[in-house]
Amino acid sequence: MKLTRIGVDVAKQVFQVHGVDRHEQPVWRRRLSRDRWLKAVSEVAEPGCVVGMEACGGAHHWARELQARGFRVKLIAPQFVKPYVKSNKNDANDAEAICEAMSRPSMRFVSVKSIDQQDLQAMHRVRSSLVEQRTAKGNQIRGLVAEYGLVASKDMSSLRHAIPAWLEDADNGLSMRFRQLLEGLWRDLRMLDVRIVELDGQINEAAKANLDARRLQQLRGVGPVVATALIACVGDAKQFANGRQMAASLGLTPRQHSSGGKDRLLGISKRGDTYVRSLLVHGARAMLRTAPCHDDSLSRWVTRLSARAHPNVACVAMANKTARMAWAMLRHGTNYQPALAAA
Repeated sequence: MKLTRIGVDVAKQVFQVHGVDRHEQPVWRRRLSRDRWLKAVSEVAEPGCVVGMEACGGAHHWARELQARGFRVKLIAPQFVKPYVKSNKNDANDAEAICEAMSRPSMRFVSVKSIDQQDLQAMHRVRSSLVEQRTAKGNQIRGLVAEYGLVASKDMSSLRHAIPAWLEDADNGLSMRFRQLLEGLWRDLRMLDVRIVELDGQINEAAKANLDARRLQQLRGVGPVVATALIACVGDAKQFANGRQMAASLGLTPRQHSSGGKDRLLGISKRGDTYVRSLLVHGARAMLRTAPCHDDSLSRWVTRLSARAHPNVACVAMANKTARMAWAMLRHGTNYQPALAAA
């Protein structure tokens, strides 16, 4: 029995494997525990055998473990595996579907993340969660004090200035019991601010230590947060043949609904990493605000575009161009070249 391809359905404790030989005949189907499945694969399959998994939680760790043992690993997005699931959904059918999907010549795969990429990704995920918690805490405070007739402006800085004033004002109608409650909420909000500042510092240090991150910050609208998020998401970008593919993977290209030779383009697809896409769009929006003050070719291009199109359209177009330029810089290891930016 010589296996040429193995599909693995990854779980927390139980792993289902499905192996086929060179005649595409299933010759190895097993259900293995978490602590035994790697050893079992190493005993049955020779180094160089292709092992496929869905790009889910823990998949990148197992991919690195398999690569260290000499196997070739292919990670597939779950939505590309689903069409190959036959009949009912279960672990055995999922493993067979993964094995079948990875054999398709036109299949697109997910690159395996390194430890450094996962470290950066973890920092960004924690920071994003803390920002959401801070926003929720601010909205909670606004809702509660509004019942006492007190309001603050929409931005968070206004709320930070308003809370101490509310606590010090003895004639604003707040009871002593609610003042104690509000003081506790104020401590929670400040604690979240401190944690976010700490993570910003860690991200800045990581950006300084990474050559690609320093290079990406030459782009307009790209700082340490955007640069490290891009590296955590796409790595060296070698999995993309061109910049448009990378922009499409981030959901910055139009969604298409064409038939009968008639092309119909809709809004952006919003595929891929929502967090990275939102960072690129925010960076592009900041670049649009300062573009009229610059005379370089890229600023002139985006200024002309914003004059004839909706501001959001111009913003997404700038984010798309930033992603394409980032691909060229990551793929070829080059610096930002202003003369080519608006080509």
